[in-house]
Amino acid sequence: MCNTHHSQNKKNTDASCNTEDHKKWNRRSFLQALGLAGGGSMMLANTPLSVSRPSPLSVALSRAESDNILILCRLSGGNDGFNTIIPVYDYDIYANARPLIKIPPSEFITLNDDFAMPKPMNKLESVWGDGQMRVVHGVGYEDSSLSHFKGSDIYANTNLAEDDRTGFMGRYFQQLYPDYIFNPPASPPSIQIGSIGNLIFKGPQNDFSFAVSDPRRLLQIAENGTSYNMNGLGDCTYDEKVRHIREVTNTTFTYADVISAAYERSTDFGGYLDDSLGRQFSIISRLIKGNLGTKVFLVTLGGFDTHNNQIQRHGELLNSLSEAISTFYKDLTAAGWDDKVLTMTMSEFGRRFKENGSLGTDHGTAAPTMFFGTALNGNGFVGEHPNLSNLSGGGNVFNTTDFRQVYATVLKEWICVDPRIVGEVLLGTDFESLDLGFNCTGSTNIPTDGDGVTHIVTYSDNQTYLNIVMPSTSHVDIALYDIVGKKVATLRNEVLMEGQYVIDVKQAANRRLSTGPYVYRIETNNGDYSRSLLIS
Repeated sequence: MCNTHHSQNKKNTDASCNTEDHKKWNRRSFLQALGLAGGGSMMLANTPLSVSRPSPLSVALSRAESDNILILCRLSGGNDGFNTIIPVYDYDIYANARPLIKIPPSEFITLNDDFAMPKPMNKLESVWGDGQMRVVHGVGYEDSSLSHFKGSDIYANTNLAEDDRTGFMGRYFQQLYPDYIFNPPASPPSIQIGSIGNLIFKGPQNDFSFAVSDPRRLLQIAENGTSYNMNGLGDCTYDEKVRHIREVTNTTFTYADVISAAYERSTDFGGYLDDSLGRQFSIISRLIKGNLGTKVFLVTLGGFDTHNNQIQRHGELLNSLSEAISTFYKDLTAAGWDDKVLTMTMSEFGRRFKENGSLGTDHGTAAPTMFFGTALNGNGFVGEHPNLSNLSGGGNVFNTTDFRQVYATVLKEWICVDPRIVGEVLLGTDFESLDLGFNCTGSTNIPTDGDGVTHIVTYSDNQTYLNIVMPSTSHVDIALYDIVGKKVATLRNEVLMEGQYVIDVKQAANRRLSTGPYVYRIETNNGDYSRSLLIS
């Protein structure tokens, strides 16, 4: 076993630890390499862009039956929902709670008899009128955390009971277990612009978002086709980490070329504001129109922590959001993409109902989630607005829509995920779909290989089982690989008759398996497929 910690006075003579590589990959180099996995970006139109590596998340999205694209628009800092969607039906209670920061009727953009938007959102008036906007009321969860960090994590991982460092979409793609080691997708299905490292895309073992610190180096390597050599690495822990980083980096270089090509295949629409969010949406538009093939984008607009001077600050942010969304859908409509792209807002929490003493609002609970896109098939409101006369001891409203129900709806009805998998992704909780004006009419993502073999992993009493249903007799080779792609065991290599089979993975491996993630690969006469599993 190789010792990966080396003192200055002790040489490691084990050749498998690749001591020459240690000279090249010192502590500083290692930290820089880790930056490739989470700390920089390539540049498009002077805007940093982070890319996801082939992963359970990304490959599953690229293989989704639907061509639908999802834009997650993060309003970072905690958006004040009461000054975003104004409760006109209870205006007196609203105005008494906010005497100095209320939106007066003269500043309303009327949505219906009960609700309005403030004038800084005027560009969304036509979006609403065209039936491309819906609002879900009172989105949140019980006993809401009022911490930015904790709140952001909960909205990403959906775990209300404990600290969970995985994200709901990362778990979804982990459930589908694509063969990301053997057959990486041609394009990156998930891209983050404006911020990186959000837990939404984090799987049980890896954060799949990464980029390089020097975009010029990234583009240089992409243009020259240069990649890191994978030969000469041993089996020790250090070499495994180096191998993993090099795999990630090589994939990033490949994706940089693909992204740049898609960007150059399209043209600017024009009309976007020259601000952070406008540039992010402009880049996304060009990548979509350039047929990149990416299924999920995450953009970020920061600054919503409005403890003071809220009227001016919040108005400027809402204007930026309004301008970006309006121009984005005009752009997509002109290119014929508007019905394939759904945008939803998200924030770590809302703001307190009553104003504070600094012309602002403090951290709160529930807030509206806004959806945009032609696929909504009409404007409207979904759910019940929080009761403004029923506040908690801290002066907060109670949520009326669980944010996980919003996620479940998008997963089932937009991305077209099997409802059974959605329940597992949301940690065993099932939610009925909200009526957002669309539904998934295509087939669900049941994992099958080329000749119709269905397969799913189950766990019981610290054991891992691979359940297979054979529709007909066929030769089957089932192999188990570790996370860096090294084959560790053959689980089956024989002719299986039509019927159902349950394989105890540990027993079938006939060797000691370390705790952690693995990938199994099923090969049959007509094709192969891979998914990942966990050994406990």
